[in-house]
Amino acid sequence: MDAKKKNILTYTLWTVIAVVLLYFSFRSVEWEEFASALSSCRWGWVLVSMLTGALVILVRALRWRMQLLPLDSSTSLVTSFNAYSIGMASNLVLPRLGDVVRCAYVVKNTGIGFDKSLGTMVVDRLWDVISLLLIGVALVLLFWTHFGGFIIDNYLGAIVSSRTLWLILAAVVLLLSALLLLLWRLREKGGFWSRAWAFVRGIGDGLASCLRMRRGYLFIVYTILIWAGYWFMCYCVIMALQDVEAFSSLGAVDALFLMFAGTVSTLIPVPGGFGAYHSVVAGAISAVWGIPFATGMVFAILSHESQVIVQAILGLGSYVHESFFRR
Repeated sequence: MDAKKKNILTYTLWTVIAVVLLYFSFRSVEWEEFASALSSCRWGWVLVSMLTGALVILVRALRWRMQLLPLDSSTSLVTSFNAYSIGMASNLVLPRLGDVVRCAYVVKNTGIGFDKSLGTMVVDRLWDVISLLLIGVALVLLFWTHFGGFIIDNYLGAIVSSRTLWLILAAVVLLLSALLLLLWRLREKGGFWSRAWAFVRGIGDGLASCLRMRRGYLFIVYTILIWAGYWFMCYCVIMALQDVEAFSSLGAVDALFLMFAGTVSTLIPVPGGFGAYHSVVAGAISAVWGIPFATGMVFAILSHESQVIVQAILGLGSYVHESFFRR
């Protein structure tokens, strides 16, 4: 099977999964109730959430640029921002495509190789995972009576107790270790082996670039701002729904939990998170507060679709800038 057919098959598979998740998520929605909730929505808060989403992408570009600068000091904020924006818009089409796209964009517009760019992207994602785990632990420790049991049973506990998951991780680590050892031993053979080892070393250089950042404390500051932005985005949507009785008692702490649940849903690799986000978030709202699943979908739709619009607009804007103005 050639690469083109494989890509089409992969895209079709994840699109079908997204459609199935959307069907099961929306089939129980009472559309009259949904329309009523939308009519009472405070749209100004939704707009604030969307503007915050755009700022978060900017801060993400700033943080990623800090990793790229040790590899090429001429890397501009425009380059990292356009890469991030176009990459996130690409994820709306095919899951995880955005990570490849933003690395390729950096290669095109800087002197950084794809291998090193890929290494910085891995570090970027690793920090997201660490941040999400810390937020989950904080929710469990500080708000056990509200969310602790649910998070342990459905997220953190499931990860810790999953024997299959740990076996898979152990197998992956062993396989990668064996592959690295093989490439290292054959690195002087020339040809494929030398190129493969050079690629691996490039990834390693990208991973290590975070150790050579200037003013490294800003990396932590940007990380905090990113997650504070995600938190505020969820809080804005809650405020937008304050005239809906089911959401009138929810506040900032509840927004932090919903941000956590929504981010966990991104682990399901469907285009743009469609279906996965709605199902996970509406299910969490129903399980924790007893709000009907169909009513929880109002929050999920407002939260998700508003950010999809932001990502599409920024991605299109960056693409137009790259295609016409930058050239």
